[in-house]
Amino acid sequence: MPLGVVRFVVSLSACALAGSLLVAAQSAPTPSTGSRSAKDGVYGAEQAARGQAIYTDQCAACHGAALGGGNAPPLAGDAFLGFWGGPLSDLVDKIQKTMPQNEPGKLTRQQSADVAAYMLQANKFPPGRTDLQADDAVLKQIALAPGLTPRPPVTNGAQTLSFPPGGNLNQVMRGILFPNANIIFNVQTNDPSAPAPTLPVNAGKGTFSMTQWGAGVYKSWEIVDYAAIALVESAPLMLTPGRRCENGRPVPVQDADWIRFTRQLADTGRAAYKASQTRNQEMVSDFTEQLAETCLACHQVYRDNRGRNADQSTRCIK
Repeated sequence: MPLGVVRFVVSLSACALAGSLLVAAQSAPTPSTGSRSAKDGVYGAEQAARGQAIYTDQCAACHGAALGGGNAPPLAGDAFLGFWGGPLSDLVDKIQKTMPQNEPGKLTRQQSADVAAYMLQANKFPPGRTDLQADDAVLKQIALAPGLTPRPPVTNGAQTLSFPPGGNLNQVMRGILFPNANIIFNVQTNDPSAPAPTLPVNAGKGTFSMTQWGAGVYKSWEIVDYAAIALVESAPLMLTPGRRCENGRPVPVQDADWIRFTRQLADTGRAAYKASQTRNQEMVSDFTEQLAETCLACHQVYRDNRGRNADQSTRCIK
């Protein structure tokens, strides 16, 4: 196939809802700075009713009518409480600043506190005589529930550090695999050996380009090398215990097919690095077909097995 024809552009996002309420919750939650607990009756029953109305209108389509999850993670039950701990200010901040996913920042601070009150009610925390205040200083003094605790180091002859996941699968895909795979795909139409274009002095003024930002720091072929290494090194992140898919489902780290696809990703990254070492655009361009097939094989089983436009709650399962 002639150069300059893009054969494969593979989206590596595992799920579509980047703003789910478990986006930041996979790292250990911030410890509470106060002594009050959500068990102490920190919201009002009427406030929870207001929050329920807002939730039904703005949140239920993704998180489920009964907060049981769907296209986005559940907001009630052990799965939710196991991730969220620390001060209620974290939860209200998350609602106000990132929800709803298609229009973040739409809710006021008070509306966000009302939704949080409804979530407390749904999670069986008792109501009190006064409403949950939207004041940040107050919210920081109320602990929701015990959250994740870092796993202790694993010792096997020599001490090895073990870290809890810092993001969900979708974040890892979009933050690491997607951009680095696209660097390799980009070789199809852009020769890394060609001189870098000279940009006008005011090029990009008022805008931000991820492809132009930092241009010239590394040589172009080196960037392709680094992208290939990123694929190799990120493969084990697919097997991190405790990681969740963005819809809240556990990543199937024990599944034989998942492990096989993860190994294929690492092997493909090594092959990409070897191809990049030739400094031959056509050879790397030809290799991108293998990279696309590796991604597609996993996606067809765990992401697109019911169609790319199917209900995302079915993703991460075969």
